Amino acid sequence: MAAIWGYAEPLRVLATREFQVAIKESFHAELKAAIASEPWLEAHYDVGVDYLRGRNGTEFIFRGLRHGVNTIKSLAKIDLTIVEEAEDVPETSWLALEATVFRQPKSELWPIWNPRLDGSPVDLRFRKSPPPNALIAELNWQDNPFFPSGLDTLRVREQQRLDPNTYAHVWEGAYLTNSDSQVFAGKWKVEEFEPTEYWDGPYQGGDFGFSQDPTAAVRCYVVDDILYISHEAGKAQLELDDTPAFLNIGIPGFAQHVTRWDSARPESISHLRRHGLPRSDSVEKWKGSVEDGVAFLRSFRKIIVHPRCTGIAQELRLYSYKVDRLTGDIRPDIVDAWNHYIDALRYAVAPMIKRPGSAAMFLKKRHRT
Repeated sequence: MAAIWGYAEPLRVLATREFQVAIKESFHAELKAAIASEPWLEAHYDVGVDYLRGRNGTEFIFRGLRHGVNTIKSLAKIDLTIVEEAEDVPETSWLALEATVFRQPKSELWPIWNPRLDGSPVDLRFRKSPPPNALIAELNWQDNPFFPSGLDTLRVREQQRLDPNTYAHVWEGAYLTNSDSQVFAGKWKVEEFEPTEYWDGPYQGGDFGFSQDPTAAVRCYVVDDILYISHEAGKAQLELDDTPAFLNIGIPGFAQHVTRWDSARPESISHLRRHGLPRSDSVEKWKGSVEDGVAFLRSFRKIIVHPRCTGIAQELRLYSYKVDRLTGDIRPDIVDAWNHYIDALRYAVAPMIKRPGSAAMFLKKRHRT
């Protein structure tokens, strides 16, 4: 993008990062490769060992922030600033940088980073409280049409080997968090599996969407004291009339099995029964049913999530207890967020939750009878 813009217009482009000892540690190599990939760009640019210049006067300047802030302050007429590995840039560097690079009428700043800390300087500036004219894009391996097959093989292996939080940080652009506040920490993992006729289930549950929240549905199985989640389907702003067809496509044979839904929407459940999902049913709710349901899910020895179920994998990672703002103590109540697929999962196993004891105890009692 920077090379193309510099082809279309004469620009001064500052390519920077927090630490840069030599040009080989800079953005230079990536720009050089991008220019070499297109003959018309290659013909336009003079690519040197430590510089990049366009025939129209475009110039790329490479600087490190930590030891080069003063030299950056002296730079004039910067049209575009690219900050690589912006997660590592401290607040003092941002203060000096922004005051320098926004002097031109059309100046742009492109910070690029893999989120690590929730609340880092770049996170607070451009994600938590972005400028009103900011454009923010989250790009992961799924968005890369040229993603190498060998790298995807590594990704799948890492998904099964790493803990979910580390995998999500490395491959999905998530914050690197391993917190006791996470409700399902240590209780789940992503793994390939294929249900057999001897498994209990399938059990299905659905949660109706509201405005920006998705309508979410899951299918799961129980084997001994392990809960397997095999399928999911979800979409925001899904019209009720379109829900049966959408779920039947997303979860094969969805209409053939009992599906339990939020009892707060009886008119919606009735509509589904009459329009393609005849085995739709409502779940019983009681005071504390959410907490009881979560405790029941946690009582399984392990929750195994099929790799195709990316929505519930994300929620299992992010679903958290509230943390006291002043003391940092973990409170017993749960944050009402990241819970659409989890609510659907609770509804799927709802008839089991009312029984006393854990998942393992319930299964042992049932098998004895």
